[in-house]
Amino acid sequence: MPRLEIRSESWPIAGTFTISRGSKTQADVVVVELHEGGARGRGECVPYPRYDESVASVTRQIESLAERIEAGLSRDELLEAMPAGAARNAVDCAMWDLEAKRAGRNAWFLAGLEQPKPVVTAYTLSLDTPEKMGAAARENAHRPLLKLKLAGEGDLERVSAVRAGAPKAELIVDANEGWTADHYRSFAPKLAALGVVMIEQPLPAGKDDGLAGLERPVPVCADESCHDTSTLDALVGKYDLVNIKLDKTGGLTEGLRMKAAAEAHGLGIMVGCMVGSSLAMAPGVLLAQGARFVDLDAPLLLARDRQPGLRYDGSTVFPPLASLWG
Repeated sequence: MPRLEIRSESWPIAGTFTISRGSKTQADVVVVELHEGGARGRGECVPYPRYDESVASVTRQIESLAERIEAGLSRDELLEAMPAGAARNAVDCAMWDLEAKRAGRNAWFLAGLEQPKPVVTAYTLSLDTPEKMGAAARENAHRPLLKLKLAGEGDLERVSAVRAGAPKAELIVDANEGWTADHYRSFAPKLAALGVVMIEQPLPAGKDDGLAGLERPVPVCADESCHDTSTLDALVGKYDLVNIKLDKTGGLTEGLRMKAAAEAHGLGIMVGCMVGSSLAMAPGVLLAQGARFVDLDAPLLLARDRQPGLRYDGSTVFPPLASLWG
């Protein structure tokens, strides 16, 4: 039976990462390790205050299930034993990694997936003044996909500055619930003219019913409104895509189920992340295969990453080596 270890870690961010809800300079994560038969499986999660999570609360949540985990709880049983969220993500991904290590097979093979290929990730530009976001765009103009953090007033100026700085890049924007319906009506046609191809979570979760009646010059993707498979039905008709993050689904097991269910609903797929190390991104690379948009750039935003980490070649991220995960 596996032996459980839990620890917290902090990874410094290069500079400051700012969205509409605030700023941070480090990524605080929880790592779960499962040891059995000389093998070690690891999973990393990023507790998110927006969902009332903290390192302490996530650690307590995992500890409360420690006896069952060490008694051999399965991944399917974990789905029933723990709610979707960061804590379950760390445990689920550690279970996948341990299973892969003990079987001598890659996690993608055990999941019944095709061998993963490299994917192109968005690169995120932190919320700032138009001038500073334009300068950041110039520095990253070689990247094929830029994701802009926005907040409401002044956003058209921000996007215009980024477009001038990176004229060839595809642009997606993320308001992180910071807009109103009036913002969307006013901004969307102008953003379309600036070449923006997707708007992520413009309205607050729970207050997004108005999206169903809005003309859609730019496709809209659900993030904070979208958690696990049970949330999909409420999104149909309001959103064109869903952003699947393992810290929201509660792990790769539910993430794979949610991806299939979202596609069955006719929703496009984006695979995203919180700000964590390569260990948190690695399972997401499996999930990201075939997704319309991939946003697994968090290690590029850190001052240093876990070693060994994922291999990035510009904005191309390669599948994880078994020494990292899976």
